[in-house]
Amino acid sequence: MGINPLNRAVFLDRDGVINQALVREGHPFSPADMTEFFWVEPIDDVTRELKSLGYLLFCVTNQPDVGRGLQHRAVVESFHTAILAELPIEKIYTCYHDDSDNCSCRKPRPGLIVDAQNEYGLNLPASWLIGDRWKDIDAGAAAGCNTVFLEYGYDEKLRAKPDYTISKLAQLVPLIRGETIGKLGD
Repeated sequence: MGINPLNRAVFLDRDGVINQALVREGHPFSPADMTEFFWVEPIDDVTRELKSLGYLLFCVTNQPDVGRGLQHRAVVESFHTAILAELPIEKIYTCYHDDSDNCSCRKPRPGLIVDAQNEYGLNLPASWLIGDRWKDIDAGAAAGCNTVFLEYGYDEKLRAKPDYTISKLAQLVPLIRGETIGKLGD
């Protein structure tokens, strides 16, 4: 599919952006099962508002615990079923590989974003990547998206400088709305 300049997207990381990450010793982890799965507030309102602004919404997520044999793929897919039932997300793109697999889909590589672009004809320079870890920001930057870092104070450093940093998900829509209107008014 060719690129449609009107097809703007917002790419949301999963753990820490859509659902709460479990933080242990300053590092975020995925929930082990549905009893540990809780939404980041106000993800429902944020996704609906972004959709109303004309953005296509996607989740792009690394889930290496499946490749490492620490998590069952069916559990991860149960999270994704819940997300797709609750939020106006078009599709979830998932990398189940470990770093040692050296795949193109594992963030910080932009493979998941490029897959969505190819499937939906997305205009990546008019799109946004929202993440809470350095790998998210690097993937968004590599794909040519605007990047927004959701800062939770994890014990890890960014490698690429995000375009924007926010401390609460509720700040996302005003940021994107302001930037979109500003660019349209130029």
